[in-house]
Amino acid sequence: MTNEKRESLNFIEQIIEDDLKNGVNEVVHTRFPPEPNGYLHIGHVKAICTNFGIAEKFGGLTNLRFDDTNPTTEETEYVDNIRNDIKWLGFDWADREYYASDYFPKLYEFAVKLIKKGLAYVDDSTAEEIADMKGTPTEHGKNSPFRERSIDENLELFEKMKNGAFPDSAKVLRAKIDMSSPNMHMRDPVLYRIKREHHHRTGDDWVIYPMYDFAHGQSDAIENITYSLCSIEFRHHRPLYDWFIEKLEIFPSRQIEFARMNVAYMITSKRRLKRLVEEGIVSDWDDPRMPTVSGMRRRGYPAAALRAFSDKTGLTKRDNVIEIELLESCVREELNRTTARVMGVLNPLKVIISNYPEDITEEIELENNPGDPNMGTRKIPFSRELYIEREDFMEDPPKKFFRLGPGRNVRLKGAYIIHCDDFVKNENGEITELHCSYYPDSRSGSDTSGIKSKGVLHWVSVNHALEAEVRLYDRLFTAPDPLADAETDFIEHINPDSLTIIEKAFVEPSLKNVRVGRQLQFMRKGYFCVDSDSTPEKLVFNQTVTLKDSWAKIQKNK
Repeated sequence: MTNEKRESLNFIEQIIEDDLKNGVNEVVHTRFPPEPNGYLHIGHVKAICTNFGIAEKFGGLTNLRFDDTNPTTEETEYVDNIRNDIKWLGFDWADREYYASDYFPKLYEFAVKLIKKGLAYVDDSTAEEIADMKGTPTEHGKNSPFRERSIDENLELFEKMKNGAFPDSAKVLRAKIDMSSPNMHMRDPVLYRIKREHHHRTGDDWVIYPMYDFAHGQSDAIENITYSLCSIEFRHHRPLYDWFIEKLEIFPSRQIEFARMNVAYMITSKRRLKRLVEEGIVSDWDDPRMPTVSGMRRRGYPAAALRAFSDKTGLTKRDNVIEIELLESCVREELNRTTARVMGVLNPLKVIISNYPEDITEEIELENNPGDPNMGTRKIPFSRELYIEREDFMEDPPKKFFRLGPGRNVRLKGAYIIHCDDFVKNENGEITELHCSYYPDSRSGSDTSGIKSKGVLHWVSVNHALEAEVRLYDRLFTAPDPLADAETDFIEHINPDSLTIIEKAFVEPSLKNVRVGRQLQFMRKGYFCVDSDSTPEKLVFNQTVTLKDSWAKIQKNK
């Protein structure tokens, strides 16, 4: 391999390339192992793209394995959603879908093997007592009074645990390693606990369940996973996983850690995200303000943009916080390329073109995407009464305001230049309508009027416009890192203005039968997506992202 190609590899790919070259492994086999206790979030996007992407790059395979070892928090709903999210992101695990619960019998055998080797024991201590025995990072732990039980007694007690002879939490199975280890994970970790909970797959077959650290690495071994790619916090768990591999004499998966995907103004804790749902701060896991894959999809983020974001942020060994502006820039870049332009007026102000015939409707042809001629054109109606954006008119405009004002000209997109003659106010002093005139020979594409106009406004015909609800979104949190202060509840950083609902906006009639999930650009307003609440009778659009790309501007000025 040339140096030029090697330089294009990230540090994980370089490790794998060296392993393959030196015969350490013959194949690349990774896995994505989510716990089905919540919806996937932006952090999982990095893990998915890394595991599936690297395996694909080396012609390998990736398993989807649900680490379902805690029946208290796991649900089939989460399993189904995780599947959907991964496929939506563009990855496929073919027929390689597995569950840690598939391996419960084998994991039990592994535990028995450790007991027979004198490397595990049944402990009657309470959770509080075990935590106290663990010591601190600067103080050695203390041996349990049950640590020296005989192998036969431990085998008998563990079997009784499995058979339901003891109440919940009465006993646990612990590994016998080293209570003086500087690594807290090596201080006789708990391997099994008694928990009478209905499991979403195994039902009530088991009353003991393996701990995550015991099931995780052994499941990798059972599946012959060659590379266990995980986030950086698991680096301290690696000595424990290696200890299990050595003592159980099982397939040695190589663990490589990389930094988590931390994005400003987002959180990646399923426990905290679940709290947002349960306390009604958001509508559900797929609320468009949520950093979940489902939420971002509902908001209109394209899968390709999330993959591009994962690629641009790269793989590092040190945690850092990524600017949310980069994510939004990836979204804009993809939507700019793929979406049709349509006209939608969010805060309407009526315009009456006084010299336009009342009984005539013209068809105006507009490009769907100026950057992609293959997307074709569409025709929309133009008539005497129109809606424009209220912000596009000022009663006393400044010199550099190139939109509409008394005595000013402006072009209507794809149509005519109009001149503002007058306006009407209501009793509250609010402008309710504009009276304008148009120049008949100024139509776009055949303008012979010679009249100049600096501004171009979007519009919709009053008699043909479709009423719509538009939901505008801001960041869910007011602080870049809502978890930075351990003394402050992250809920206190919730942005009270994260959602603004416009109940009566108007869009062009071409959107009458628009499908749920379709992404569009509302000219001059931003990118929007048809929400799942939308119906033909009541259209609902979510704002995906604004048109302004602050990230690109920042990078340009560097």
